[in-house]
Amino acid sequence: MRLLSSPSPLSLPFDNPNGFLPLSSSRLISSRSPASSPSPFELLLTDPTSKPTVILPILPPIADGVSDFATIWFVFGILLLSLFAFAFIFHLRIRSRQLPHLQNFNSLWAVRLLLVLFASLWAINEVIRLPFIRRKYLYPFLPSLSLNQQAEICKVHVVLSLGFFEPGFLITLLFLVNESIKTQNPFRTWGVALVCLACSPILLLQSFFVFFSPLEAQLPTFMHATSYLSTDHFGNKSVLCTYPLFSCVVFGVFSIAYSLAFLLSCWRVVAFVINKKIRVRLNMLATSFMILLPVQILCLGLSPLWQPAEPIHGYVVLAMDLAVAWCVVIGEVILVIRPIADALAAGGAFCPWSPGCRPGLPNSSGKTMNNGNL
Repeated sequence: MRLLSSPSPLSLPFDNPNGFLPLSSSRLISSRSPASSPSPFELLLTDPTSKPTVILPILPPIADGVSDFATIWFVFGILLLSLFAFAFIFHLRIRSRQLPHLQNFNSLWAVRLLLVLFASLWAINEVIRLPFIRRKYLYPFLPSLSLNQQAEICKVHVVLSLGFFEPGFLITLLFLVNESIKTQNPFRTWGVALVCLACSPILLLQSFFVFFSPLEAQLPTFMHATSYLSTDHFGNKSVLCTYPLFSCVVFGVFSIAYSLAFLLSCWRVVAFVINKKIRVRLNMLATSFMILLPVQILCLGLSPLWQPAEPIHGYVVLAMDLAVAWCVVIGEVILVIRPIADALAAGGAFCPWSPGCRPGLPNSSGKTMNNGNL
């Protein structure tokens, strides 16, 4: 592949009525002729058998900055909440060794830890997706990254986001809801292995469609492209990540099956519990997920309609991320923080914050219901 100094009128990106030119996302090798005159655009000739990418003109960064700024702030909030949840989990872990009657509440500490870990990793993965973060904080430490290697980072982002981190969070949450009505938890730390095993089918499917896209040459670019190559008027290039339609369809099928299983589990738990507060928590959890999961799928399906450099694409992805972020917040609060707080209060372990309780003895409102998971 070579870089031509005298571009053909049939191959310039600004001659295309759509404003972009399909290119290869595989191996990109460029060289500049020393006799060529400087040009604000560079033409890449690629192997026609390789995967397509698109050259886009970079739009003014104001709209992109708004969506990126909002994404950074809600990710920062999720990480703070996750840090708070980590502190609760380890505090209960330590107190359960000192107070034997808290050991049953602590039986699923590893699964709760996995839930918070999936949420934190998803948030960090979303931050790495932002071009500003990659350009300022990732690429300076990896200056030798080529454009093709940057495109591979986008592929890894899609697979981890829609194939492991978010499905792992959802499956872990479903596991905690199912285990909440059991008086004993025989799996304990084995629940972590079960959750990871349940994530493997969608992880394999996402990896197949992202790294080994079938019928790629016969399908439109938006169905399999995970990145687009954007260039400005000075010839500076940057790789923008996006979600291919194949990955959106796979995650949509998973979400439909998950929603049915989640509704069934919530119905079983609501029919079992008597406590009104727990019923309210379950209803809030079920309502949030039943509304926000379809919103996320809708935004995923709409995102390939626009190029990543367009402001509307950034807003659609931001709406999708906000829907997932609210599910993360509701899940961590209802299934991690509130149950642990209730368990510690019932076991008298909140004495530094509750002056009315005595250490080592349950307070007057303490009841060991539902294994402390809700």
